[in-house]
Amino acid sequence: MSEGIGKAPFLRLLLPVITGIVISSHFPGFSDTFKHITGISGILLISISLFVQKEQIFRFRWLFGAGTFLFILSLTQVQYHQQDQHTHFNFPENTHYYIGTVTDIPKVKPKTVACNVKINDPEEKKVILYIQQTEKSRQLEPGDEILFFARMQPFKNFDNPDNFDYARYMKIKGYSGSAYISSAAWEKTNRKSVSIKAASQRFRIKALNFYKKFKLKDEAYAFISAITLGYKDDLTESLQEAFRVSGTAHVLAVSGLHVGIIYIVINLLFSFLGKHGIPNIIRQLMIIILLWAYVFVAGMSASVVRAAIMLTINCMAKMINRRGFTFNTLSAAAFFILIYSPFSLFDISFQMSFGAVFAILFFMPRFKLLYNPPNKFAGYIYNLSTISLSAQLGVFPLVLFYFGTFPTYFFITNLIIVPLAGLIIYSVVPLIILSILSPVKLWIIDFFNTIFQWIVKTLLEITLHIVYIAETLPFAQISDISITALQAILLIIITFSLGYWIFNHRPKPLIAALSTILMFLLTSTYTLIAK
Repeated sequence: MSEGIGKAPFLRLLLPVITGIVISSHFPGFSDTFKHITGISGILLISISLFVQKEQIFRFRWLFGAGTFLFILSLTQVQYHQQDQHTHFNFPENTHYYIGTVTDIPKVKPKTVACNVKINDPEEKKVILYIQQTEKSRQLEPGDEILFFARMQPFKNFDNPDNFDYARYMKIKGYSGSAYISSAAWEKTNRKSVSIKAASQRFRIKALNFYKKFKLKDEAYAFISAITLGYKDDLTESLQEAFRVSGTAHVLAVSGLHVGIIYIVINLLFSFLGKHGIPNIIRQLMIIILLWAYVFVAGMSASVVRAAIMLTINCMAKMINRRGFTFNTLSAAAFFILIYSPFSLFDISFQMSFGAVFAILFFMPRFKLLYNPPNKFAGYIYNLSTISLSAQLGVFPLVLFYFGTFPTYFFITNLIIVPLAGLIIYSVVPLIILSILSPVKLWIIDFFNTIFQWIVKTLLEITLHIVYIAETLPFAQISDISITALQAILLIIITFSLGYWIFNHRPKPLIAALSTILMFLLTSTYTLIAK
């Protein structure tokens, strides 16, 4: 059973981080002065705590805790301010020359090629350039440095459905502005970036070309690119909607699920090293190395990096014979990510991934106490179903808040689609090994390559067929649900309070749940009256 929430020190450290981000985002003017006061106060309190006499240490133990809280609060505000400066629109009003580097795989649109570009001169910014489509622009690759002449435009909200704040969304992603570039207004400088990110994206292109050799249908190619490499630009709107309605949209985003499957494969490869002593340390180091190699191949997207950080901390804990994935390791991953990139707190994928994993850690040990499966197969089905249920309990308030929908058949579809996605990923591994051995020119290599390609194609077709069937079922999705941010928070409290009470039968969580339900009903009534 995982450790309790109270025994997770990094969970306490998250409080000043989240507080600092909220203050900085909602009260920017107040935050500028406040961050200096809190930083100095924090250092002062920590310094005083070091000179307390031994007899008084217990009495004044709060000094170090309060000082640490204030110092981390100040550090988070400083980091937020720096990230905010990088996304602030302060470009010249007229057209201007810029030098920038293409950071991701360019996306070919009907008339333009959309490129994510990091401007290096005159100031470091991330922008989106829509370059007129020509043979030259289609040949752009990640890492290419370009000189262009453009008038930058801030992101604006033009008739966005459901009041979607596109400008804020792009700011959270780290972008400052965008521009249209004609074919005559840009040129390559013939210099290439040697950064890890650029190299990763170029390797990602090779991986995508590897899938093209399978001669898959468009949707099958887009699906396998999404679930193994996190490349979603080829996904059609109809395919994404089918996964959303069926309750399996999380399968399309390379995150904890996919990195977890890769982790299982790597862990099994090195299982012969055992779980103790020096061999175990070597095993965990090899897992970390290969895990980050996969992150490199997958393009180092934010969701993949997050999952890899969680599992890396898990491996480090196992090196010193500590329990693996716990509330503390999850909190440590969130702490380091938010300290480095405070804007991540407002990223929907960040909230949902950590919410799902937190719920799994919270509910899974309790579900295991309810039922003891009689055999391995029953245990697999039970674990898969309870993991799916736990994850949905963790994210459904966020789904209601952001999307206003809820998939009714998620429990059934996840029992089918998640194992199929796992089988697809497992089947790709031998294909990669066989492609490495292909220069040997043996008939048996070609034979197994044909077999595994057929397996992958068949699994892809079956998965997509099931998703489309689930989409057409009656009442597949509850739509047009509208809740506020406060109501989403109240729903989260209700879920975990009731869950704790159901399994422990203590009065305090029940009182908390009933009180929160009352507050939720009052806010709902107020919203209805206000309309």
